[in-house]
Amino acid sequence: MPPDYNGTWDMVSNDNLEGYMAALDINFATRKIASMLKPHEVIKQDGDSFTFQTISPVLKYECSFKIGEEFEEVTKAMDHRKCQSVVNWDNDKLVCVQKREKRNRGWTHWIQGDELHLEASLQKDNITLSL
Repeated sequence: MPPDYNGTWDMVSNDNLEGYMAALDINFATRKIASMLKPHEVIKQDGDSFTFQTISPVLKYECSFKIGEEFEEVTKAMDHRKCQSVVNWDNDKLVCVQKREKRNRGWTHWIQGDELHLEASLQKDNITLSL
């Protein structure tokens, strides 16, 4: 049985967010603003169907998907790029692989204790950057 991701999760820290955004070629001003925000992540889970909402004072982003099914995603919360994404279970972790303009990009979510963790990754110039 997969873990229950339902709930509202508050950002506690965003280590290396600015470096990750720089690797995505996001402009300086946007990176500075984003690094100051502390968004909420609202997750609604019904079995293998998910809706993620990222809510901050300046942005609301929503993404819905079903485990194992490819879907088109607009990465509005980061760089406004369209990509084909697929999310799968890796034990109790949600692992997303995104394909399109930026290669080897994706994220992993997992719950540890009462905290939701997110690691975003991008391979650029043979260097793997993680958030």
